[in-house]
Amino acid sequence: MTRRVLFVCMGNICRSPTAEVVFRDIARREFPQLKLEVDSAGTHAYHVGEPPDPRSIDAARRRGYDLTPLRARRVNQSDFDWFDHLFAMDADNHSRLLEIAPAARATRAVRFLEFASNDDRRDVPDPSYGDREAFELVLDLLEQASRAVLVQLSGRVQRRV
Repeated sequence: MTRRVLFVCMGNICRSPTAEVVFRDIARREFPQLKLEVDSAGTHAYHVGEPPDPRSIDAARRRGYDLTPLRARRVNQSDFDWFDHLFAMDADNHSRLLEIAPAARATRAVRFLEFASNDDRRDVPDPSYGDREAFELVLDLLEQASRAVLVQLSGRVQRRV
């Protein structure tokens, strides 16, 4: 069975395209048995058709991820029919997804870190107004959360250390 996953932030140029590539690459390397379709989108149309933020591209490249082929798009109602999981990067984008969602599919939209994490952090912070460390923190959070979600999707038992 193919699992379809959509990552969502506001403009689809920083967090969600980074999440798309990180999730896809970790899945390919560490969970090759999973059949996945992975995409990203924004809740707003500010950057439709544009590539990811150059700072996101640079931060991802330093860790071996390539964001350059991606282009921003806006999330739409049909995404709720296609994707099994719509992972919002923060509370604001989660609220926006719930406004867009058909009532029967609203439960498919959750905050990514809330679904994946055991710590108190619930939002992937927007690095747009930050420095290089802000983009590195986003990558740290996305790598950790991606692995946690992939463990859940694969049915593996996660050991607590």
